[in-house]
Amino acid sequence: MTRIRITAGEQTFIAETHPDAPRTVAAFLQLLPYRQQLIHVRWSGEACWVPLGDFRLATQGEPVGFENHTSHPSVGDILFYPGGYSETEIILAYGPCSFASRMGPLAGNHFLSIVEGRDQLRALGHQVLWKGAQDVLFEQLP
Repeated sequence: MTRIRITAGEQTFIAETHPDAPRTVAAFLQLLPYRQQLIHVRWSGEACWVPLGDFRLATQGEPVGFENHTSHPSVGDILFYPGGYSETEIILAYGPCSFASRMGPLAGNHFLSIVEGRDQLRALGHQVLWKGAQDVLFEQLP
């Protein structure tokens, strides 16, 4: 498994790639280092998300579709939603979460799991909720 450092707001986390989402992982690794902003979710509960609009993640010229998708990430799980019913996005659960949009329930590929710094997730979620968007950087560790 590949290890990824995630720096978000004032916190740093270490995540590992998920073996059951190989196409999502391969395509995401091609983007690294990847900078975006986290904002708080509107429909899903205690989570932050990176809205990506019409962006399509692809590997070997083919768009990434659904792999090991779920609507119920655990704390520290990071999902990639490839788009279709709602906009493409990345979602990071910091508490109870049921992935959804105004269209209803969604499911995303579980491609990263935070393995270090999970105790800081709630602080990050509250920071995003009360202080607004936070910069986030994903970097592959050697």
